[in-house]
Amino acid sequence: MSKVIIIGPAHPLRGGLATFNHRLAKEFISHGDECDIYSFSLQYPSFLFPGTSQYVTGPALDTIKVHSVINSVNPLNWIKIGNRLKKEKPDIIVVRYWIPFMGPALGTILRRVRKNKHTRIICIADNISPHEKRPGDNSFTRYFIKSIDAFITMSEKVMSDLRVFEKAKPALQVSHPLYDNFGEIISKKEARKQLNIDPDQKVILFFGFIRKYKGLDVLFEAMSDPGIKSSGIKLLVAGEFYEDEKTYREQIERLGISNQLILHTEFIPDDRVRYFVSAADVVIQPYRNATQSGVTPLSYHFEKPMIVTNVGGLPALVPHEKVGLVAEPDPKSIAEAILRFYQMGEDYFIPHLRVEKQKYSWSHLVEIILSLAKGNGVN
Repeated sequence: MSKVIIIGPAHPLRGGLATFNHRLAKEFISHGDECDIYSFSLQYPSFLFPGTSQYVTGPALDTIKVHSVINSVNPLNWIKIGNRLKKEKPDIIVVRYWIPFMGPALGTILRRVRKNKHTRIICIADNISPHEKRPGDNSFTRYFIKSIDAFITMSEKVMSDLRVFEKAKPALQVSHPLYDNFGEIISKKEARKQLNIDPDQKVILFFGFIRKYKGLDVLFEAMSDPGIKSSGIKLLVAGEFYEDEKTYREQIERLGISNQLILHTEFIPDDRVRYFVSAADVVIQPYRNATQSGVTPLSYHFEKPMIVTNVGGLPALVPHEKVGLVAEPDPKSIAEAILRFYQMGEDYFIPHLRVEKQKYSWSHLVEIILSLAKGNGVN
C-alpha cells in the first residue's frame, strides 16, 4: 500500500481537472492505497478567472478527503504547505500541471517536499505550452519541471512540448481514462425529455467551457452552410462562456442561425452532464488547436460518436470513420463532416466505440503512476 497525495483542483472547485482528480483518487483507494487531495484555498485571483464562479454549489459526490489549503499567489503559503507535505512524507505525489501561472506555487511546494528524500513526484501534464500564451510562461514552466521526478502526458503534442524543456527525465504517454462518474448511459428519448428537445430532431453537441481555441465560432460558420441549413440539424451548445459572449451573439445574428441553435451557456453541473451528452446524435469538437480533451473520454463513456478537427492529439483518439469523423479546422470541412455523419448514421459507429473504449481504464493509469514512482519509465 502506498500513501498518495494528489495536488490539483478538487471540490468545491469546478471543472474537468477537479472531476479527474476525484476519480483518480477513488481509483487509488480501490487499489488499496491511501489517497488525499491537496487543493486550493485560492486557485486564481478573480481578475484572472474568465467564468462566473470558480465553485460548484452542491455537495461532493464522493468521500475523498480534500485539503483546500494552497494559495496560488502567496509565497509564504507555498513554503508552509511544502514543509507540511515534506513532514507528511507521502510515498507518491501526483501533481497536475495545466497552466504556467501555477509553476511558481507548485514548483516551490515540491522543492520543499523533495528535501525529505523519500517522496517520488509524478506530474500529469495536461499542457506544457498553454493555449493562450502570456509573458513568463517558459520561465514558470522551467522552474516547475525541475521539481519533478517523472511525467505522464496524454497526447503526443504535450510530450513533444515537454521534451523541449526536459529531455532526460522519464515520461510516458497514457490515454485519458474514461469519465465514468457522471452516471449510467440513458436513452436519447429520456435525455431529450429532460432538456425539452424534440425526440426526432437531429442534434449535434458542443460541450464544455467556451474559449477561443475550441473553435465554436468556426462551428457557427459551419452551421450557416446551405447544406446544414436545409438539413434541419440543430446545434446544442452546453457550457459557460470563458470569454466575451457579445462577439458570439453578434456572430449568431450576422449569420442568421439563431433558429438552428439550442443554447445552454451556463456551467453544467456534474449531475446534469449525462442529459446533454445522451441527448446528442454526435459530439463535435471544432478546435483550432488541442492537446487532448476531456470531452473525448466523456463521449466514449456515453458511447457517442465524435466529429473532431485534425489538430493536436484529437485524431489519434478518434479513429476516422470508426468512432467518428476527422475534419479540417475550417467551416467547409466541418459542415461536410456533419452531413457525412448523418449519411453514415449513428448506429454505424456504436460497435467501434464499444471496442475502442476498453483501452481507457483508470486502473491502467494508476499502474503507470506506481511504475514510474518505482523508477520505471522511458527516457
